[in-house]
Amino acid sequence: MVDISATLVKELREKTGLGLMDCKKALQASDGDIELAIDELRKTSGLKAKKKSSRSAAEGLIGAQIINGKVCMVEVNCETDFVARDDSFNAFLQEVVGEVAANANSSLDDLLKAGLEDKREKLVQKLGENIIVRRISRSIDQSDSAGLYIHSNKKIGTIVSLQGGNEETAKDIAMHVAASCPMAISPKDIPEEIILKEKEIFKAQSEGSGKPPEIIEKMIEGKINKYLAEVSLTEQEFVKDPNKKISDLLKENNATILGFTRFEVGEGIDIKKVDFATEVMSQIEG
Repeated sequence: MVDISATLVKELREKTGLGLMDCKKALQASDGDIELAIDELRKTSGLKAKKKSSRSAAEGLIGAQIINGKVCMVEVNCETDFVARDDSFNAFLQEVVGEVAANANSSLDDLLKAGLEDKREKLVQKLGENIIVRRISRSIDQSDSAGLYIHSNKKIGTIVSLQGGNEETAKDIAMHVAASCPMAISPKDIPEEIILKEKEIFKAQSEGSGKPPEIIEKMIEGKINKYLAEVSLTEQEFVKDPNKKISDLLKENNATILGFTRFEVGEGIDIKKVDFATEVMSQIEG
């Protein structure tokens, strides 16, 4: 049996919107062939529109809700911004948000199987585009306060969970996360392999400088420290007040960041480039 990677499963799920386990089983049955897997899913899961399900869905919107201090957030994708503005699409987005909020312990797969998948398929047929419920996130249960920020265009959304602090502080930091896109909470949370990669880059940049090795080593160390500060949330300058860091804001409010989530519509999705003639034919056929 072919070893099915998580990346391949994720790609098939984004194309079909079906559950991860269903996608994995279909890929195993097709020896990793995505097109054959889509055919298999059409037979076993009611997947109806192959041409629609194989098209990239990198547009869409972020939706969110706060209930009793708990925050939930979802990303629903479609193919075009035109459909993202459709009332039916927006109604479906709000329905997904409501289900995520009402079923705090349910995974996305559970919610799809419980009825959202049928509604998604009907919307695909109605609007004529591939539509994906891509991902969901919730604030951490153990948090004392949680903040939500959704950008005005609904293309970027963030959740921040705090120990201590208050909702206003959490919301301020959530807004900051939306603007600054940090990699991790603090420098110690940056994966070692990323740091090593950056060191290699800085070392290559320093070669040929003619400086002594010990000076180059100090230069590299300084660049690494600067890099870690730039990508770590606690070390970044607060967007609303550049004279203080996020760590200063946390101290002022007796708070600690437990976690954060940042969704940007379509990030990480490979967009298939289709020539105009092919696109016209696909519209005629589909």
